[in-house]
This record gives sequence, structure tokens and C-alpha cells, in this order.
Amino acid sequence: MFFLSLTSIWAQFNPQSKKITEKFFPDTDKIKDVTPGLKKNKGFTNYEELISFLTTLQEEHSDWVTLEYIGASQKGLKIPLIKLTNHKLNQEKLKIWIQGGLHGNEPASSEGVLYILYTLLNDPEYKYLLNSIELAVVPMANIDGYLKQNRYAANGLDLNRDQTKLMAPESVAIKQAFSNFDPEVGLDFHEYNPYRRDFTKLHNYGIAAYYDAMMLYSGNLNVPKNIRQLTETLFVESTRKELEINNLTSRDYVSTEDFEGEIRFNRGSTNARSSATSYALTNTISTLVEVRGVGLDRTSFKRRIFTTFLIGMNYIKIAHKNAEIIKQEIAKARYNMGEITVTSSQEVYKDDILAIDLEADDLIKLPVTIRDALLSKPKLVRPLPEAYIINHNQPEIIEKMKVLGIKIDTLSEEKQFTVECYLISSIEDNSVPYEKMNLQKVTTEIVNRVIRFPKGTYIISTDQKNKPILTEVLEPEAPNSFISFGVLRTKLNEELPIYRLLKKN
Repeated sequence: MFFLSLTSIWAQFNPQSKKITEKFFPDTDKIKDVTPGLKKNKGFTNYEELISFLTTLQEEHSDWVTLEYIGASQKGLKIPLIKLTNHKLNQEKLKIWIQGGLHGNEPASSEGVLYILYTLLNDPEYKYLLNSIELAVVPMANIDGYLKQNRYAANGLDLNRDQTKLMAPESVAIKQAFSNFDPEVGLDFHEYNPYRRDFTKLHNYGIAAYYDAMMLYSGNLNVPKNIRQLTETLFVESTRKELEINNLTSRDYVSTEDFEGEIRFNRGSTNARSSATSYALTNTISTLVEVRGVGLDRTSFKRRIFTTFLIGMNYIKIAHKNAEIIKQEIAKARYNMGEITVTSSQEVYKDDILAIDLEADDLIKLPVTIRDALLSKPKLVRPLPEAYIINHNQPEIIEKMKVLGIKIDTLSEEKQFTVECYLISSIEDNSVPYEKMNLQKVTTEIVNRVIRFPKGTYIISTDQKNKPILTEVLEPEAPNSFISFGVLRTKLNEELPIYRLLKKN
């Protein structure tokens, strides 16, 4: 009964014509039927097949594989984390984090990740990479959503909007595992919808998206510039060339929004609420990959898996070849943050993107308005404090910061400091919840005070690798802060229980 119902869930309406598929997205013969989903004609890898597949890899490659469970979904299904490396070589290795299936209706992301695992362990052409690389992989991050082919977790949350507020148990488990692993490179595989509803309003009779893959890397100005540049020049540009060699199309990630009645395209992102920027704010080389596939069932399924495979393997090869450069740049990034960009603006301009004209079934250049997060400029800027001090009565945000990999100390005795206080000078409450949170848009006045803090007060040094994410969650006006998300509620003229410790202390 379970499998019958699952098949009916997976048998979705496919908006793509056979003509468009054959013309632009023919399937590939370069993928072997080695994963559970590829071994059957309908549906995708289910949970039982996933666990069996991973367990078999562990049993057949015990010197290379460890399998653990890092938590459970809201429906009680254990979340597997599989690690790959050559355990016989006792040497320092570059760490790479890969995940798929954070959105449950993006099946080729999970299937592609499983294909990467299988190939690394069974193909001598790739297995050597595990001599210098340690890989941690969550193949199916949103298990409950995946089993229903639904984007959201069981409680309705979008797990890729939950990377700072951490309200879903899956978010907490996966982020804690990420922080514990502390990777130098992070990849999050997704699929995107090429037939978005707003695309029907474009051109004469609507368009479909054209690109096999879109690459999302952060434009957040608190990500050190050298990390942003290394991500783009060493990883993204090389990977796009590899895709082109294999007759696959790609571009920088774009999404759409309605802006004053116009459909505007957003290039890139600065939002710490999603994985690409969240990873990057821990000084990790980070990319979210969107493969063309949501709503297409198994159309071009092997092509989508091949795209995922090529990107993943190319990132692993680049990391293997450039391990020392990557480590050096990450070490340098720790000391590159002199000030905090609390809020920023994005450049807006006109450009063309390639799209498929649904009237003519042909490729067109579509003139659009672009809002470019990769060309962000600072608006509100503050100097980086020596540390943040947080009142001892704020355990919820302290626990969230620990999950984010932030190191936290407490005062061993009462101590007096000169600090900067945040006084709420304006506040707008959003009456419509976003991701089940009541957002707060605040402005603050910075006031200097001398305060005697009791023993047990939390003190968080900014001299640590993950300080960019620390500033994102604590600076009140930052769009993904604990205050903006309403994790920490406040009101007009209130002093926040968060303080900036000046360097002169």
C-alpha cells in the first residue's frame, strides 16, 4: 500500500512537451543504473532503499566508509550521514560537505549525490581523490518532504529558509553535523522549476527556463572578499567550462520576484537564511547548485543526475588539486573582517537571459531587469567589536549560536565593561508570519554605557573563524538576525540584551 501511494504521489503532471525535451534536453547514456532510483522505471529512491544502499556501501568499503545517524525527521526517520575517505592514510585532509534533498520535491539532487558516492568508491578513476579528501554527505536532508515529493518539512517549514533561526529539528541536526565536521568546501544540490507560474507572463505566450544548472554563490559582503573571489574563479568558472564540454548549459543563479508589477530577476543572494550564504559565512567555499528538474518527474532524469555528478566531481577534483591554496585563503579570511556590513543594497540593471519561447519552441534572448546580489554595496556599516556580550537569561539564542559553530565563553566572575548598547529607535512588526515567524524590522541607536555584568554572562569573541555568521545573527538590523526573525522579541525604546565590547577594554 505504501509503495502504491508513493507511486501515485510521484506520477505528477509534466508541463514539458516531448518536442522541447528532444530538442533541448535529450537524456544521456553516460549514467549507469547503479542507484535504487535508476534501477526502476517509476519513482525515485525511497527511504528503505536509501538506507540499504548506504549500508551496502559501508559493508563493501569498510576501510573507506563510515555511516552514522545525526538525528531524526519530524516523522521519526533517522537522518543518515555517510563519510568517505581513505582511513589507511593518516594525514591531514581537506574536508568537503555535500548534501541533497533539502527540498523534498527535487529528487535528482538526492539521486545524483548517491551516484557520486557510488562512483567514488567503485571507479578507480575517481577513488584516488579520497586519499586527500574527507567527504561528509547527507543524501536526503528532508526525508519527510521527499517521501511525499513535497518541498517542505512535515511542519510546513522550508528548510532552506531556516539556516539561522533553526526552528526545524532537521535544521538543527544537519547544521550541528556541519559545524562539527567544519568543512573547507560545501555543496548543496537542488533542482529548480523551469515552468514557474510567473514565466507564463513573459514574452508572447510564456517561457521556460533553459539552463541545465544554475550556480548560487554568495554576494554577502560579510563573506571575506578572498573567499568570494576564490569560489567564483577557482570553482564556479572551471565547473561551467566542464559542463560546456559535456554539452550542458549553465549560468549564475537567478530567481524571480514581482516588483511594482514587473517581474524582476534576482542574481545570486546575500541571505544567511539559506545554505549558500550560511556556509560561506563560516569561511567555507560554498555553492548551492540548482539543476533544471522540479515538476518534470523522470523526464531527462539521467541528464539531471549527470549534471549533478559532473558538478560534484569537478568540485572534489578542484579541491584535491588546490588543497593548500584553499586552506591558506581560509586562514587569511579569518583576519580580513575589519567592519560589518549590517545592511546592503543590490545594483539593478537591464540585461538579456536565454529562455525557451513556448510559442515557437525556440531559444530567445529575453530582455529583463536584474537585481544583482553579486554587485552588492554596503548601506549600514559598523566596526567589528572585540566581542559580543549577552545576558545570561538568553539560553535560546546561545544554543542556536552553538549549533552554528560559534565558540562561546562565560564570565567566571563579575566584571565591569564599557560597552555599546542597542536601543530600539523604531520597529515594524510584520502581521503576516514568514516561515511561521513574526518578523521585526528595527533600527537602533548605539549608546555607550559602563555596565557591571554578573558571573555567568555570555561573552563571544570575534576572534574566531565563524565570526561572519556571528555578526549576521546578532546585529539587529541584519535581515536574517535573531531580532529580524523574531527569535528574540523586542519593542520600541527597549535596550537589547546584546552588547558590543569595545576594543579599548
